[in-house]
Amino acid sequence: MFEFTQAGMLGERIPFKAENVTLSGNCSPCTYQWSGNSLIKFEEGNYTIRYQGELRENHLSASYPEPYGVRVTLPQGLEVTNPLLGMVSPGAVVTSREDGSTLVEWNATRTFELRFYDPGREDLLLFFGNFWIILAIVLLLPFLLTWRRKGG
Repeated sequence: MFEFTQAGMLGERIPFKAENVTLSGNCSPCTYQWSGNSLIKFEEGNYTIRYQGELRENHLSASYPEPYGVRVTLPQGLEVTNPLLGMVSPGAVVTSREDGSTLVEWNATRTFELRFYDPGREDLLLFFGNFWIILAIVLLLPFLLTWRRKGG
């Protein structure tokens, strides 16, 4: 049994509708039954569940009742490496693939968190940083020039 949930504002588990669900393991074919909109039931065993779900903003997190191996594949153009824009929770291994995608893996975790960004956000951060550096120079330059005249 596995329930598709997301964390609410207070950390509560909120069910969501997953799409394109596939179950694989030591079975051929692996079958499951839906129970409601967010719960699937299958025989006990060691399985891999793949699914797609809606993402809001640039943040992905989940918590599980027992440790799971988690793999998240970010498509080409999405990154997590800049610590000012992206982040991964402790224990993650981040791998860049040849096709431009990024693989983030946790071996056995009860919770994971991932914040990613696109090149547009990185460009905005660079612009914002440059703007403040130029503003600081413009505001400090008159002070430095008058200070040098008084000292000489």
